[in-house]
Amino acid sequence: MAINRTPVLKRCRSLELDPIFLGYDKKSRRTKTRTKKVSEYGLQLREKQKAKFIYGVLEKPFHNYYERADKMPGMTGTNLMILLERRLDNVVFRAGFARTRREARQTVDHKHVLVNGKKVNIPSYLVKAGDVIELTERAKGSVKYKAVMEVTGGRLVPEWLDVDQDNFKATIKSLPNRDAIDVPVDEMLIVELYSK
Repeated sequence: MAINRTPVLKRCRSLELDPIFLGYDKKSRRTKTRTKKVSEYGLQLREKQKAKFIYGVLEKPFHNYYERADKMPGMTGTNLMILLERRLDNVVFRAGFARTRREARQTVDHKHVLVNGKKVNIPSYLVKAGDVIELTERAKGSVKYKAVMEVTGGRLVPEWLDVDQDNFKATIKSLPNRDAIDVPVDEMLIVELYSK
C-alpha cells in the first residue's frame, strides 16, 4: 500500500492550504520567500493535489471518483466533492470521533467503526442517507476516544450529520450538498484538468 510520508505542515505550505482542514491546529512559522507566476495548468494541478491531500486519496482512486462523478447526473465537480465527502473516514472525522483525518482513517482501518451495526474497515466506503455510524463498544469504553471527544467537542458538525457525542453515534440525515462542504477546493479547475 502506498503511504504519503510528507510532513503535513510542509505539504500544506506548498499547497497554500490551512492545516485546520486536516484537523491540525499548528501553524508553520516558515514563510514563502519566492513567488513565481503559476500557469493555468499549475493552478489546476494544485487544486487536484489539494483535494487529494485533504481527503487522503491517491491518484488512481481519485481518478475513479472523477469518472464516477462524470457519469452521475448534475455537475461533475459538485458530484466529485460530494463523493469525497461521503467517504467513511471523512464522516468519522466530521463527526468528531478523530482529531485528524489520518487518525480517522486509522480508526476505520482498526475496525473501531460500525455502519448500521456491522464492522466496516474500508476508509473509502461511501455512506448513504440514513446510515448510522458509531464506534464499537470496546472503543466507546476506551480512554483514548473519550479524550478525543473532549478535544473535538467544539468542532463544527456539518448540517447533513446528526451527532450524539455521549453515545459516539452519528446519523447521516441527508447526502451533503456543495454548500455544506467547507473544503477550500475549486472543483471546476479539477474538471478542466481532467477534461483536457
